[in-house]
Amino acid sequence: MSDHFTKSIVSKVLNQDRHIIHIDMDCFYAAVEMRDFPNLRDIPIAIGGKGRRSVLSTSNYHARKFGVRSAMPSMMAMKLCPHLTIVPGRHSLYKEESLKINEIFHNYTDLVQPLSLDEAFLDVTELVTPEFTPDKIAESIRNDIFTKTQLTASAGISPNKFLSKVASDWNKPNGQLYIPNNRILDFIEELPLRKIPGVGPKSMEKLERMGLRTCGDIQEKSIEYMSKYFGKHGLDLYKLSFGLDNRPIRTESIRKSLSVETTFGDDISGWIACFKEVKELIPEVARRLLKYKKRKEIKKNILKSLMVKVKFHDFQTVTVERTCPSEMFDSFWDNGDWSQDLEDLLMTLLKQGLEKGGKPVRLLGIGFKIDPDKLDEALPIQLNLFHEPIYSIL
Repeated sequence: MSDHFTKSIVSKVLNQDRHIIHIDMDCFYAAVEMRDFPNLRDIPIAIGGKGRRSVLSTSNYHARKFGVRSAMPSMMAMKLCPHLTIVPGRHSLYKEESLKINEIFHNYTDLVQPLSLDEAFLDVTELVTPEFTPDKIAESIRNDIFTKTQLTASAGISPNKFLSKVASDWNKPNGQLYIPNNRILDFIEELPLRKIPGVGPKSMEKLERMGLRTCGDIQEKSIEYMSKYFGKHGLDLYKLSFGLDNRPIRTESIRKSLSVETTFGDDISGWIACFKEVKELIPEVARRLLKYKKRKEIKKNILKSLMVKVKFHDFQTVTVERTCPSEMFDSFWDNGDWSQDLEDLLMTLLKQGLEKGGKPVRLLGIGFKIDPDKLDEALPIQLNLFHEPIYSIL
């Protein structure tokens, strides 16, 4: 890497002129339950179902010490932590609490990008003064959240979304980390590459084989090297390894799922008939996914979970879903191929949905949940983190 190229990048790092806060509620669903039921506060708990096929949505920090995590099957969690208390959850209440928190965000700025019920990005650039610094703004927001909800939040503060997202996880729970421009290079040099959103197990395995474990390792390579061995993803990694990210706060609604369903003229019954009908929806889901990818110019897999919807003859509606490693959806994302793993998962989810009603079926649906973090990073704006073609700063 040329000295001029290095100086150009460092100059851009030191002159990023935004102030972005990432607020992340601490084990949100579990925290609501612990707030309302004091007997749950000092024991390992998780939110989810207790059935053989149930999956957890989150866990508290006591449970995480045993390895219990979100999206983990409940049976596996119980093996890791036999004294785990599983709470069914009250999702309508979580939404109410989320709305209260969102109101607090908008008391500070309209530049708010919610990622889910429990986290959001805020652009507070216009609020900053010598007295009301970015870290003090984040602390004020966190104090307001606690005053109104008795729930704690953690925050990351930096000039961009990437670093703020990483920083919000640094001092959890109930803490924050501020990374101003002049601390970025020191902070990021030792940052493990696995902390970069989008770097999954497969990518990390390849990076480690090439001796790349931290952002500092990539900084020692040339842009040509990263492009040669990792393609476009290598260019993104190279820019992020210096702490550069110009993605804006997106206040518009971000799509959360993509699905298709069909209503039958006559109710159908039986597992075999329902499985046949739901499989016939797969080509249409693939067509809609392809159209969405082209329209949004999304190149990387952003699928998070598979969903099956069942509406019974009495209008009782059941939706079941399973969050999976992104690799499970790769073949369907890339070329619409329905793998045996997806076939098995579809069978499991459909059976689970049918068992909840046990009645004739009037509607079946199938779809995918979209990972908001991956979508945000996959949108075309990330291709131009420097604001101009990468080689134009040479």
